[in-house]
Amino acid sequence: MQVNRFKNTFSENIFKFKYAQGPTDTWDALAERLVDDVCGTRGGKAHRIMSKEDIDQLTQYIKEMKFIPGGRYLWYAGKKNSYFNNCFLLRAEHDTREEWADLTQRAVSCLMTGGGIGIDYSILRPSGKPLSRTGGLSSGPIPLMQMINEVGRGVMQGGSRRSAIYASLNWQHEDIPAFLTAKNWSSEIRELKSKDFNFPAPLDMTNISINYDDNWLNLDYKISGVTPSESNIISRANDPTFLANCKQAMMTGEPGFSFNFGDKQNETLRNACTEVTSEDDSDVCNLGSINISNIKSLEEFTAVVNLASKFLVCGTLRADLPYNKVYKIREKNRRLGLGLMGIHAWLLQRGYGYEVTPELHQWLKVYKDESERSANEHCERLYISKPVAYRAIAPTGSIGILAGTTTGIEPLFAVAYKRRYLTDGTKWKYEYVVDSTADQLIKEYGLDPTKIETAYGLANDYEKRIKFQADIQDYVDMSISSTINLPTWGSKDNNEGQISTFAQVLSKYAPRLRGFTCYPDGSRGGQPLTEVPYHEAIKHSGIIYEENVDRACTSGVCGL
Repeated sequence: MQVNRFKNTFSENIFKFKYAQGPTDTWDALAERLVDDVCGTRGGKAHRIMSKEDIDQLTQYIKEMKFIPGGRYLWYAGKKNSYFNNCFLLRAEHDTREEWADLTQRAVSCLMTGGGIGIDYSILRPSGKPLSRTGGLSSGPIPLMQMINEVGRGVMQGGSRRSAIYASLNWQHEDIPAFLTAKNWSSEIRELKSKDFNFPAPLDMTNISINYDDNWLNLDYKISGVTPSESNIISRANDPTFLANCKQAMMTGEPGFSFNFGDKQNETLRNACTEVTSEDDSDVCNLGSINISNIKSLEEFTAVVNLASKFLVCGTLRADLPYNKVYKIREKNRRLGLGLMGIHAWLLQRGYGYEVTPELHQWLKVYKDESERSANEHCERLYISKPVAYRAIAPTGSIGILAGTTTGIEPLFAVAYKRRYLTDGTKWKYEYVVDSTADQLIKEYGLDPTKIETAYGLANDYEKRIKFQADIQDYVDMSISSTINLPTWGSKDNNEGQISTFAQVLSKYAPRLRGFTCYPDGSRGGQPLTEVPYHEAIKHSGIIYEENVDRACTSGVCGL
């Protein structure tokens, strides 16, 4: 008897349109071929690298959506090529024209496997510096970022998946002033973007962040009347580059912040979503997430962490990679990116607010300890090197929808929202939607929709979001991909007068973070979702509206 594993139609459609191999494919069939591909015999062509008992149990956990590997694993399961890894981490290693060409080639190779890329450009000389071999002056790193951005656009046009790119620069680089405003699009471009999200704009395929190291963390201007710790916080919060970065983030969402301190100071490389960190060019992501909201006991959670970690170890042996250096770096580091999703749903199921409770701390400790123990044990059994890192929490957008749960560490975006989308390339339509995960939680657990904390609702309490991320980061040895919503720039709670306060709060938590990004409401063109009251969404459910159409509603499609 075939079992429908999906909690709602939206989840099922994501599977059908994105991961199913043909109209008769099922989630259970995908789980079976995926585990066989990564850990089993590959259809009788290889030796198992996990016991038959573990394979059977792991397959069941994936069928029950208690563990879901990253999207690339799902996409390539059973296919001839096995590009299971989501993203690649690159570095401009030399300040030469040859490196511009080599880095571009590495970027193209990675993007054409369907993976995203992240690049640290900090070694490249600032603009205006002399070029000794050829004469003339350097253009600086930003033009190379723009070139890679356009490579991503071309790769996207060659297929159906939008390229994911990340770029970073050290906070003391001389081109930081230009980097800070590199994505300050003109009002004309913003308008065009709002009409067509794919309209080309400067660095529009690229997320950008500034790298902060120990030199920034330890800034101390000897401020009288405060403790040394407070002096450090005040000093770094008032650093001109950091203040400018905070203002830009509060206005436009970018650049973000990449924090690299102590023994992690050289780990400035990030994947496109920034959860995986490394100091080695051509390192690679290896992602899978445990759906904590589908697991009822700590004992079962321990078992899922155990097998999920072993699965990712097997992935380091079975995944195809784009070029030889990536194989060498993977063998050296063997990074595992075991993550979590459904955390907010887990909290809501237990009647908790959006905070790391004592019970959640207990589960997180198991996540930390068991991921390392089980991965190391499996590596010893296979006589391979142990991982240098084990945990990274990805945004889990598509797989969170598949599982019908909240994504990563994020709170529900909104209980209800207006969804805006473009049809025929010219007509904007929208509809009112009750979030499917929220709807299921409200019905199953009798939750009051007006009392559920959401990303939108917490936009005025960003410190609560930052603290939550820091509390989870204490258990994660790489990073967490999370974006904190802010009110619209120029509003009462997000304006010029709030920059210093925002900088103080962020700098206070920075030593416990690996990265930070935020999104001010309406800051980028084509924003698809806007929160609306739950009862308003219920009232308008099932009606599709066309924007700026002055006519009566005659067939279920109405214009306002």
